[in-house]
Amino acid sequence: MTFIFIVQLSFLFMLLSPASACDRCLYRSKATYSTSQFTSGSCGYGQLALNFSRGLQAAAQPSLYKEGAGCGACFKVRCMHPGGFCKSNGTNVMLTNSHGDSSRDFVLERNAMIELASEGKSEDLLKVGVVDIVYKRVPCDHQNHNLSVRVEEASNGPYYLAIKILYQGGQTEITSVGIATVGSRSWTTMRRSYGAVWDTNKMLTGPLKLRFLVKSGFTNNSTSYETPKVLPSDWKSGLIYDAGIQIKDIAQENCHHCDESTW
Repeated sequence: MTFIFIVQLSFLFMLLSPASACDRCLYRSKATYSTSQFTSGSCGYGQLALNFSRGLQAAAQPSLYKEGAGCGACFKVRCMHPGGFCKSNGTNVMLTNSHGDSSRDFVLERNAMIELASEGKSEDLLKVGVVDIVYKRVPCDHQNHNLSVRVEEASNGPYYLAIKILYQGGQTEITSVGIATVGSRSWTTMRRSYGAVWDTNKMLTGPLKLRFLVKSGFTNNSTSYETPKVLPSDWKSGLIYDAGIQIKDIAQENCHHCDESTW
């Protein structure tokens, strides 16, 4: 009996060990498309969303949106509809919105749906409407942009500050944001207001530094990143400030099917 118990424990350890982790888990689902752009999407990117991932955007169901923690995540999607409608290499999209239909993991922006089609078949694929897909999480490529923050218009220094996180790389989730005056060790934890927007109403003066707690890896371990660049004491609403860092961690998952192909 003891031997059997040890074997069972060993088997469980094998299933949960880092050796079974995968950074290319492949998922099957369905996707449809929307004729409207997602510039008013729940992540809060607005018109800036048109600059991400060639403007190819996706709305995701709650399990991927993760109450805003999934905002900015990038996925490679491939259409699997029969009849030669779909190109073999798929396309990359960025999560900028959410939707509530649990039967479809993604609602794609129209141009993103067109990108799934083989040459000359885009109108045919659009007529299908709902298509079978496979997809995987991939690192975002922001073409040499550092992680940045945009000060939102509602900010009113020094009494209220709201920031939008932009250009997050890797395959990660920002789970907490702290802010402090430069030279201080007293950190204020910001609140996720919605999507990619974080805020605080604690009075803050002087130049400000930020600290991001980032989750990556299937064990849910977190890493802390502190910005070498800061918000100046005279920060302005509507401006984007370079954080001076980029997060490139790969968020490995524990899955039964790793995708080893290069599509």
